[in-house]
Amino acid sequence: MKIEINVDEQVDETCIRISCRELTPELSRILAMLRLPERQLAVTREEETYLLDVTEVIYIESLERKTFVYTKDGVYESGLKLYELEEQLEAWGFLRVSKSCLVRLSAVRSLRSDINRRIRVTLDNGEVIIASRQYADGIKKRLGIAK
Repeated sequence: MKIEINVDEQVDETCIRISCRELTPELSRILAMLRLPERQLAVTREEETYLLDVTEVIYIESLERKTFVYTKDGVYESGLKLYELEEQLEAWGFLRVSKSCLVRLSAVRSLRSDINRRIRVTLDNGEVIIASRQYADGIKKRLGIAK
């Protein structure tokens, strides 16, 4: 991959141009990281790329080496790894609730204690996610309900 940077004091707006033979997973990951400061997350569904506002995302899950993004309108796939999304989306109110799942805290409808100090997290779309005990205290603290 060749990267060229042209610094020009007369440029009013920064422009990033990518020329490629095909959109590879590596390029998709780079594009996704570039869009996050604008609150946009690049995702795919049925070979079509969508730009989601991060506030539309309810939760993100990693299954079988793939990262899935859930909204009220459907399920999408991200080219980023869960840990990459965790780092970038923390400022937008996302929190890890288990080894394989991030949740947007403003999409949490209710919490319920479960066995072994786990927490049942009910989301705005009605789905229930089990937060592991490893992350339970962090969730309570972020929501301001820690004892």
